[in-house]
Amino acid sequence: MIFSHGKLLLTSEYVVLDGALALALPTKWGQEFFVAEHFDGKSLIHWSANHQEKPWLQLIIDYQTKTIISSNIPEAAEFILKVLLTVKALSNLHLQENSSYSITTNLQFPANFGLGSSSTLMNNLAKWADVDAFELNETCLGGSGYDIAVAQQQSAILYQNQPDRMIQKVTFNPDYTKDLIFIHLNQKQNSREGIQLYRSKQKSSELIGGFSQITRQVLEAETLADFSELMEVHESKLSKFLGIETVKEKHFENCPVFVKSLGAWGGDFVMSTKFNGFEDYFKEKGFSVIFDYQNLI
Repeated sequence: MIFSHGKLLLTSEYVVLDGALALALPTKWGQEFFVAEHFDGKSLIHWSANHQEKPWLQLIIDYQTKTIISSNIPEAAEFILKVLLTVKALSNLHLQENSSYSITTNLQFPANFGLGSSSTLMNNLAKWADVDAFELNETCLGGSGYDIAVAQQQSAILYQNQPDRMIQKVTFNPDYTKDLIFIHLNQKQNSREGIQLYRSKQKSSELIGGFSQITRQVLEAETLADFSELMEVHESKLSKFLGIETVKEKHFENCPVFVKSLGAWGGDFVMSTKFNGFEDYFKEKGFSVIFDYQNLI
């Protein structure tokens, strides 16, 4: 069995694409990958994808004729075919002869959580086929690659993709993590839309450098007050640059503490901190999926 952890991006969402230093964390949940090879000369892949142990996608692919023989979700099957043909092109280890394979995956978290259902799959496939996970991810999905780095390192990391890729394992375990919470916004955000908006804006080295500086300060923050202030500065700075309101302005205007978007703005998880009556507050707003830091990270 191969396993990759999911991820949360604490700092530098979007700007990580242009070389800003980012702090990312692995989640306890991830994706499992099981494979069996059959020397039957048929060059078939029997693919079974489960979400939290429940069947989701079933398909059969002929990887030599590059065709989908059967599937229950055509759009998802097309994506898996594209990924497997990319693996075939990159790998010297598998999909080279005419063996068949039974592949089963299990995503341990709900697919709409935005914790890396695609990146964990890319990393698992890359491990199995002995190919570069960053290259596979870049070819099939794009993005900065921080999620692949988290899956590989299984640790909190500092990540930078320019001028050269830099991955540094770090310890992020201040006392105040016991006060941090993650709230799910009840929807998966399409990160491509946000990236498109971000790409359309003129960037500067000052902007990128500013977020790198915040990331360094976050690692050094010793108190919840210091951390909270940095989160508010980060949100305000990115909101001003993107020209869209913060998640706090949109959903939680009267919240007495910070609320920070993680990753794609508008969906997935946000981070906040406990306050008196916080569970009732978020539930009244319609957001009842809340995790303590220790339960997710």
